[in-house]
Amino acid sequence: MTPLDDLKIAVVCGGPSAEADVSRVSGRGVADALRATFSRVVVLEFDERIVESVVASGADVVFPVLHGPPGEDGTFQGFLEVARLPYVGSGVHASACAMDKRVAKHLFRDRGLPVARDVIVFPGEDLARAAARAIKQLGPRVVVKPTRQGSALGVAFPQDPQELAKALADALAYGDPVLVEERIAGREITVGILERDVVEALPVTEIRTPQGSWYDYEHRYTPGFSEHVLPAELPAAQYARTQALAQLAHAALGCRDLSRVDFVVPEHGEPIVLEVNTLPGMTPTSLYPEAAQAAGVSFDALVRILVERAWSRRAEGSGGGS
Repeated sequence: MTPLDDLKIAVVCGGPSAEADVSRVSGRGVADALRATFSRVVVLEFDERIVESVVASGADVVFPVLHGPPGEDGTFQGFLEVARLPYVGSGVHASACAMDKRVAKHLFRDRGLPVARDVIVFPGEDLARAAARAIKQLGPRVVVKPTRQGSALGVAFPQDPQELAKALADALAYGDPVLVEERIAGREITVGILERDVVEALPVTEIRTPQGSWYDYEHRYTPGFSEHVLPAELPAAQYARTQALAQLAHAALGCRDLSRVDFVVPEHGEPIVLEVNTLPGMTPTSLYPEAAQAAGVSFDALVRILVERAWSRRAEGSGGGS
């Protein structure tokens, strides 16, 4: 059996998704951190030759650092299952369910988790009629989201029916149905989940952006464009509730190893679960490694824990797992 310190790790990043550049930044950071423990670390680009590249690398463990489809939606995980290669993160089913916001919300509702009311708009619909339907059911304050994108890509906050119809057209350009949700005023909150000996909710983070802005792609990945308040300045009961709900959302999708659960927390009432990220960002400005650091887990230790968990599934004869 390969000794842990002699494992070869393949970090896979990049790819065809709209979030590929962010993935590459994350991938380089993960690879650098892994080299503090493992002497054999390679970085592979997620391209049309990725299957051959992974096999040729001789990797013992694969560390996907991929955002958006087809790297985060179970497609790549399926290949790794067939190849019986252990890998970091959730399996095929959980990855696919988390990536599709429609499916995820069904599973959250089944577990009794608080979610925003929504309307689904499908490709080919008359957009003016779809906009009118959404406003009739949800009211005038809505948010538009592609169902299978991350990093806030395609998200819009239209102010009137005409803006809503345009936002629907823009979101539908990603090729999937579009989720229209009621817009709930509140704090932007996120909670990381890390599996070690137990499933652990990391310290809660509040995301603040300048007045009149929100946590869009630019504010996520530009240093200084957002403030991460860690731990979040929430009342004790709300703080504990977001952590409990994050653990329940992680479990509802069948996630594994790590995830990050996003919320909007209104001034009064329940925190609202928005989505689960199965492969949260690992850039220098990313929320997940910051929260792990606040819990006493350095970035080097974090990536080592994740690789060791993945390897243990192979060592126990379970393959990559589902």
